Amino acid sequence: MGGSNGEERIVHEVAIVVPKRVREEEEGDCVEVLVSELKKSGMVVDRVVGLADEFLKVAAPWETLGSAAAELHIRKPTRLGIDLPFEMQGSEAFFRQPDGSLFSWFERFHCYQHLLYGIVNSDGYDVTLKLDDREFVWAAGESLVRRLESEGVIKQMFPLHDELKRKELLQTWALNWWNFTNQPIDQIYSYFGAKIGVYFSFLGMYTKWLLFPALLGIIAQMVDFGSLQFLVLPSFFVSTILWAALFLQFWKRKNAALLARWQINYLVGPSQGYRFIGMEWSSLPFPKELIKNLGNEKFKEKEAYQRYEWFAYRKRFRNDVLVIMTIICLQLPFELAYAHIYEIITSDTIKFVLTAIYLLIIQYLTRLGGKVSVKLINREINESVEYRANSLIYKVFGLYFMQTYIGIFYHVLLHRNFMTLRQVLIQRLIISQVFWTLMDGSLPYLKYSYRKFRARKKKKSEGGPSTGKILIASRVEKEYFKPTYSASIGVELEDGLFDDFLELALQFGMIMMFACAFPLAFTLAAVSNVMEMRTNALKLLVTLRRPLPRAAATIGAWLNIWQFLVVMSICTNSALLVCLYDQEGKWKIEPGLAAILIMEHILLLLKFGLSRLVPEEPAWVRANRMKNVTQAQDMYCKQLLRSISGEFSSMAKTQQDSE
Repeated sequence: MGGSNGEERIVHEVAIVVPKRVREEEEGDCVEVLVSELKKSGMVVDRVVGLADEFLKVAAPWETLGSAAAELHIRKPTRLGIDLPFEMQGSEAFFRQPDGSLFSWFERFHCYQHLLYGIVNSDGYDVTLKLDDREFVWAAGESLVRRLESEGVIKQMFPLHDELKRKELLQTWALNWWNFTNQPIDQIYSYFGAKIGVYFSFLGMYTKWLLFPALLGIIAQMVDFGSLQFLVLPSFFVSTILWAALFLQFWKRKNAALLARWQINYLVGPSQGYRFIGMEWSSLPFPKELIKNLGNEKFKEKEAYQRYEWFAYRKRFRNDVLVIMTIICLQLPFELAYAHIYEIITSDTIKFVLTAIYLLIIQYLTRLGGKVSVKLINREINESVEYRANSLIYKVFGLYFMQTYIGIFYHVLLHRNFMTLRQVLIQRLIISQVFWTLMDGSLPYLKYSYRKFRARKKKKSEGGPSTGKILIASRVEKEYFKPTYSASIGVELEDGLFDDFLELALQFGMIMMFACAFPLAFTLAAVSNVMEMRTNALKLLVTLRRPLPRAAATIGAWLNIWQFLVVMSICTNSALLVCLYDQEGKWKIEPGLAAILIMEHILLLLKFGLSRLVPEEPAWVRANRMKNVTQAQDMYCKQLLRSISGEFSSMAKTQQDSE
């Protein structure tokens, strides 16, 4: 789908699943009508018959995508430095993607949706459609795809993998184990979209930066510094806090550089808009018509906006308080009961089994809490799907934060013993890593295998060959059996990135908040992340369907959560040092303990100070933005001057003619 150079590779990027018909109707067959309408819209259709269903593989040539983009008024960056609605005639003026294509994966999929759902009955009269023994009416002006979906004819529509690019990514990325941390980020962005590209860029940078505290952790854990040993853990604590603060600040710079390189604005993608007096916020007639509708009184307009804004804030605040109180009143006693039982058990084997059972139970309870959170979010007023997703992230992370760390806090307060605390941390890190690895790798493959087994069993029961194995030959049917890249909680709002980011955040909190107790945790995290990059890549390219693209181009709410974990780490590690150096448990403010408290306050100041000292975007990004603004101003000024000059010339000519 390269562009307008005439050397275009047709790639089927969307599949439509319809039932395999018992007999074909002579006239009015709904599948035949659908195929005919798709071809009339300029799309290329390839039909594949599977075991129980038929698959329509759809491709859109460049001209068809360009027409859809022009109809949608998709704004794209131009070589003039400003974003303009796409037009076919001026396609050469628009920037291309890193892979050379004119449209990103998100834009292409948006165009596919517009083309598919834009097929309407324009004959002016109802059309009768047939499928085997069923008949239904396609009304005039009605969308064909929506009608077929409501009748159950179209079972699913999903994006297809591009086999050529998928194999290329497998070789250069997923199976490239020798290159531990480097990844083809531009290729990942072009193939999966901005959100997944940003995630893997963040994971790669986080893993690279982990090498420094991992090396320090090995030195702090293994080397004996003699009389200066008492300074080792405080020094390691200070180093890790400064490392974390710098990492997050430099990630902001890298994220800004990525967006500039991919020509993406921060505010990207369609917004659902606020609902305001029965209208969408984004569709409000502003400013002239809105002021007129509100009685031509400006203070009424301002009052209405403010009332609605604070009403939205109040609903979100109410839901957040409800979730926090639920965590404190219901989840906290359960977590403390588990922590207490864990402490009174003496056998390490039983403790390990108890922890595994506890993690399974808490997963069910957390999913239940996630469902409640989704219902609360649906009653909130949020600007867009991404805002709703961020609201879900904050609420669900509160549940996971409590279940992950409350038992460890309980152990610290009860024992104040670093050796036993290290055992608990090792168990938690190993169990959680094994759990997430099994969830990421095994579960999708088991789902895929089970769906293939059911399809083959159904084929045999319907009169298929009784001996031998029924083969699934077509690639599109194999992808149909694969599970989607969906979140374990809140699938209505989030995709599989929710679980991947959650795993990273919980790991970061574990190694940071208890850094003084177990410095080697950073080494384990670095090794785990190297494995995570490859297993996630294989998961996306092999065991799952191609994910739906998302417009968001930042890590969103997760950045605030990581900032929160850094602040928590300053407090928890200071408390750990107090426990370590108060050997008699008398909690007196002696000179050493006072120094720790002073160090805590200094680190808090440094953490917030670094966010001011290190700019959030590189100088070249700021320079390019200013250059683009200047170019846009110059262009509009010249256009305005020409328009004014033309008006004055016509006025002068009219005046001369009248004289």
